[in-house]
Amino acid sequence: MGADTVSRTQRMDLAPAEDYRGTFAPQRSELSLGDPLPPGWEGLYFPFSSSVEGLRPDGTPQDDVLPGIDLPRRMYAGEDTLFHRPIRLGDTVEQRVRPGRIAEKVGKSGRLVFADIERRYFVAGELAVESTWHDVFLEEGAAPAPARRADTEGRRAHRHTLDSRHLFRFSAITFNTHRVHYDRHWARHVEGLEDLLVHGPLTRLLVLDAVMRGDGGARPPVRTPARCAFTATAPLFVDREITVAVADGDDASHAVVADGNGDLAAKATVQW
Repeated sequence: MGADTVSRTQRMDLAPAEDYRGTFAPQRSELSLGDPLPPGWEGLYFPFSSSVEGLRPDGTPQDDVLPGIDLPRRMYAGEDTLFHRPIRLGDTVEQRVRPGRIAEKVGKSGRLVFADIERRYFVAGELAVESTWHDVFLEEGAAPAPARRADTEGRRAHRHTLDSRHLFRFSAITFNTHRVHYDRHWARHVEGLEDLLVHGPLTRLLVLDAVMRGDGGARPPVRTPARCAFTATAPLFVDREITVAVADGDDASHAVVADGNGDLAAKATVQW
């Protein structure tokens, strides 16, 4: 194991999965110990563990595996995941985390740093899931990217309107203290956002959940994806409708996420 790798071990207890299911996926049957964890739900475990002294002013951790980055805003940009084998509720899982690629660029919105965090999940020494989390660090007042329309035509649609209770619960499950999700003054007057921000990792889970529901039950629910590539392209805000639109395919499913105006907020490809 490399010197920069951080290892933690945790039992996949029922509570985080059931807390998420009851809040964001109530149409699912209750889960039990021994059931396979739905794809992506491993992200509900191994919550952020920084002390208060280890938080940046925006509430995001600065004592993780990344080096210190001197830009004030930190945003989730997406995640690429490989699913090798199921993780079951009740399993004892080792998570190994290490820094990935770090690149600095200067764009229209100023200086940016793109930073990857690689997370691998092992059950009894066997690799089950590996996921690369993409973050971007920005200057204050960085302008958002121009809006693009989301192509939802001909896709099955799943709609959500998330209020502050949903955002609180996801922050609580993942121990996420990023202030853009609960501090409206910070979100609006410091980050320059329209309102409280829906978590990017939550959007990714809503996409995976929608894909796994299949097209009218034609896809067996036990089918496990091999890969998921998720990219967040624009913010989603509290109290506004979100549409997850899925085009099903034999080899891959393609999803887009539209905000209440019909603009593209995220996209994903799930390969079978």
